[in-house]
Amino acid sequence: MNSFGELFKITTFGESHGKAIGVTIDGCPSGLEIDEAFIQEELARRRPGQSAIVTQRKEADKMEILSGVFEGKSTGTPLMMLIMNKDARSKDYSHIAEKFRPSHADFTYQKKYGLRDYRGGGRSSARETAARVAAGAIAKLFLKEHGIKITGYVSQVGKIHCSSDYKNLDFSQIENTAIRCPDLAVADQMIDLIKTIKKQGDTIGGIVSAVIQGCPIGLGEPVFDKLHAALGNAMLGINACKGFEYGSGFEGVTMRGSEHNDIFENKNGKITTATNYSGGIQGGISNGMDIYFRAAFKPVATIIPAQKSVNTSGEATTVSGKGRHDPCVVPRAVPIVEAMAALVIADFLLLQRRMG
Repeated sequence: MNSFGELFKITTFGESHGKAIGVTIDGCPSGLEIDEAFIQEELARRRPGQSAIVTQRKEADKMEILSGVFEGKSTGTPLMMLIMNKDARSKDYSHIAEKFRPSHADFTYQKKYGLRDYRGGGRSSARETAARVAAGAIAKLFLKEHGIKITGYVSQVGKIHCSSDYKNLDFSQIENTAIRCPDLAVADQMIDLIKTIKKQGDTIGGIVSAVIQGCPIGLGEPVFDKLHAALGNAMLGINACKGFEYGSGFEGVTMRGSEHNDIFENKNGKITTATNYSGGIQGGISNGMDIYFRAAFKPVATIIPAQKSVNTSGEATTVSGKGRHDPCVVPRAVPIVEAMAALVIADFLLLQRRMG
């Protein structure tokens, strides 16, 4: 439950209010230039306290590499990174030590393990995803050497959505707004909605869209390790992710086969497709076209208004959210989605290399 990947394999550790969180990468090829500044930039995109529309927990998320790097390059041995927790306020959670928060992991963790770390959710906290982003940054550096780029952005918050096709968006605008939506007019509407929801003590969900460009033909291992299945597994393993679709997704059911089929054509000696409803994956294998997908995130479960619940004895009680929480997770989920996608593609790239 704490490891992900086969050849490019990561294992994360730590809890939200523990001393530290971190990750060990086993299988990172040797000789990779490790750009620590880039890793830190990726962590800064995920870290709390970065804007008025995210949790105000103040964590610099300063990463320290403990092993696997020598003179700026990966050695091929386990690469371990550590991030110390600096601003945990465990007292903020003492009121739920014996209570189950609705739609949280409190109840299921208690029943599965017989105990739980209620401080910020312990291991179930999204704080753990900082370790994934650090590992994903290493994967991105590896993919960059192979001309592969992954870009994520917020395409919907509540009922406000960016309707433009990703090919018509200016990705350079993504980081120019706190919500990380490249359509700046829509971004302002999203931000206003989140601020309103936050004032009400409530939360709202949203969608992160992502595009993988430059992926070679042939990644994916049928029948049970199809590339889109691996991407779906990666996305649905992110906290609060409730849905995944790639290519035409659910909208594809409204089309006829004659409309949906991606017709092959030869462009300057290269076989490509006229359309890309397949989302860059056919038969579970990448076909060289852009891979695009969407991940849906639910509203954060912790809200300020009191909610009915039960305690560990099964007695009726009420729960009111305290502490610092995101009113909407999607702005900080963007680098997490990118990181998990990068880990999948890096793993499949190494698998393809092993197969020759």
